[in-house]
Amino acid sequence: MSGVHEMTAVELAACYRKKELSPVEAANAALARIDAWEPKINAMFLVDRDGAHEQARASEARWRRGEPLGPLDGVPITLKENVATKGVPTPIGTAAADLSVKAPTDAPPAARVREAGCVILGKTTMPDFGMLASGVSSLHGITRNPWDTRRNTAGSSSGAGVALAAGYGPIALGTDIGGSVRLPAAYNGVFALKPSLGRVPINPPFLGRVTGPMSRTVRDAALLLNELSKPDARDYMNLPYDGADYAAHLESDVKGLKIGLMLDIGVGTRPTAEVAAAVEAAARLLQGAGASIEPVKPFMTQEIMDGLDRFFQARALSDLMLMPAERQARVLPFIVAWCRRAEGLSAVDLIRAFNQIPAMRERAVASCQPFDFVLSPTSPITAYEAELPCPGGDPAKPFEHIAFTAPFNQSEQPAASINCGYGSDGMPIGLQIIGHRFDDAGVLRLARAYEAMRPTQKPWPQP
Repeated sequence: MSGVHEMTAVELAACYRKKELSPVEAANAALARIDAWEPKINAMFLVDRDGAHEQARASEARWRRGEPLGPLDGVPITLKENVATKGVPTPIGTAAADLSVKAPTDAPPAARVREAGCVILGKTTMPDFGMLASGVSSLHGITRNPWDTRRNTAGSSSGAGVALAAGYGPIALGTDIGGSVRLPAAYNGVFALKPSLGRVPINPPFLGRVTGPMSRTVRDAALLLNELSKPDARDYMNLPYDGADYAAHLESDVKGLKIGLMLDIGVGTRPTAEVAAAVEAAARLLQGAGASIEPVKPFMTQEIMDGLDRFFQARALSDLMLMPAERQARVLPFIVAWCRRAEGLSAVDLIRAFNQIPAMRERAVASCQPFDFVLSPTSPITAYEAELPCPGGDPAKPFEHIAFTAPFNQSEQPAASINCGYGSDGMPIGLQIIGHRFDDAGVLRLARAYEAMRPTQKPWPQP
């Protein structure tokens, strides 16, 4: 059915309710897009056709009885490869993984979307260990940007961002520990929310790591967050469940809001003129709707960013060293070169590196405190070359393009990326919206307000 692959989750549910469309037809449309696009963009680790058809038929029967499980029943979804699903390997992007080891159960986010009746199409690609924010993997190969297949997808939710732009369903699950849902959203022209730490239960929980809803529209992401935020006892760091309906009160007035504008965070790559202009144009739209806009001073230092880099080097090295030598040899050489930089660090060096994380958190929270929200570029650049594991390809400088996103993982603040324009090369530009801790609802409302006033978006790319 023509156009089904571009429908939102809200639109699909409305059609199911009116019996104008069935979940089986929606699943078939998404699978057809996968067939058309995959040879060019390589976004999928696994496509579960049989499982998707079975789930879609069950959803169709529920809708016919007038007993859907909820507003996402029958909506096609993709899950990032590292979000465990029962009976499927979780190799975290690396060829060094043992693919014979399969997950014994669904991770909390996978369990929630299954309970909601979503049709799980399969698992999307990610780079080795989820590190360095690219679409390059020793296991999956190169995942390419559908807006221009010569360009990178960012990462580590690389396949998830691509799947949305290519029409593999209106919603997706990604994970984010330094920008990994927001950066692919920016490079692929879609929406993503990095929730407050603990808002979405995960297993196992880890410092700064979240699962976030990704989508083509803010409302679809809010509906998905309603499901993802439901409690799960396996996450001992999760926030108390408050039963909030994030989609119920999305429409809001920005009049009177005090919004900070940060175009320089103090480290990393400076925004290009086109990126800065697009973010400033977004701020002017909000200002024209009644918000006040004030500049935010840079708060990051190179010492803090280097500390985060060393901490993640050591973390990845510890995982690498648990593997036999023959399996270590299969890891992407760039990742090996990067994490082996930690081999010369002493225990004191590591503690000093780790201590930069609370320093980052303190500065991020203090920088945002005077404002209701802060705007910044998601990435200072548009998508770089597809074959590179980071801009420039230098393992000594892997974090230059994530300086605007990484601090807000460690500060536990909610932050979203929404498309705010296109470069002269036609590639999407992401606007980051940062809120106070626990104000996920506020970030979604401001994102929806901007979505309603932004210029008309370009048509989605076609295979």
